[in-house]
Amino acid sequence: MAFGRRKNEAGADATPETPAVEDVAVEDVEDVDSGGNDYEGGPFDIEDFDNPADAAEARLDLGSVLVPMPAAGQVQVELNEVGVPSAVWVVTPHGRFTIAAYAAPKSPGLWREVASELADSLRKDNARVSIEDGPWGREVVGTGAGVVRFIGVDGYRWMIRCVVNGAPEAMENLVAEAREALSDTVVRRGDTPLPVRTPLQVQLPEPMLEQLRQAAAQQAQMAAAQQALMQQQGQGEMPTERRSASGSAMQQLRSSSTGG
Repeated sequence: MAFGRRKNEAGADATPETPAVEDVAVEDVEDVDSGGNDYEGGPFDIEDFDNPADAAEARLDLGSVLVPMPAAGQVQVELNEVGVPSAVWVVTPHGRFTIAAYAAPKSPGLWREVASELADSLRKDNARVSIEDGPWGREVVGTGAGVVRFIGVDGYRWMIRCVVNGAPEAMENLVAEAREALSDTVVRRGDTPLPVRTPLQVQLPEPMLEQLRQAAAQQAQMAAAQQALMQQQGQGEMPTERRSASGSAMQQLRSSSTGG
């Protein structure tokens, strides 16, 4: 990857892995510095680059975050009810993960609050919860039918939350893929004042948008053909589900561009 000079270079060593602490409140876990940028230098801020255009090199540009793709990775876009991307998942043979950025205070500490809330929410869903110390600090792990792991990093006016979701037997490899991607992710925060915890906007590259448009058009044609067939058979109108303007809620896409 091409990097510019680092501003505010962190000199601390990466925090070693420690065994999980099972079913305890996050507040009871010994504090670990989660100020970010301990794991092989990243994640990065766009302002860490002398030339911001270098940040798009070999990364998938999603507007607020620029994420490197694993070798066998695909992209899965989750749309809300009006067809706006709400999450972008990186899908690998081991499972999937998503990296998203949120507005945060200048000083670190937001992830601690969010981690506590996530742990409480998982417990309410009857998941078995553990807290582990990862490369950037605490990580929240929920185990039920599958496994979900939340990794957070506090940055300057931003916080990253990485969600890792997979089967128990594949989690070791999947978490390694997610951490590697997270360590080389770039955040494009922007200067717009935003309330704390506001999700930073996701913007899809044009090739992906075009694939979504084509998928939506194909789906509309299929629905119209089926409706016409039903009417010809005298069965009246076919009940239709509400769908977003860009097609179904989940569109499976193969990443065709990792540039800006």
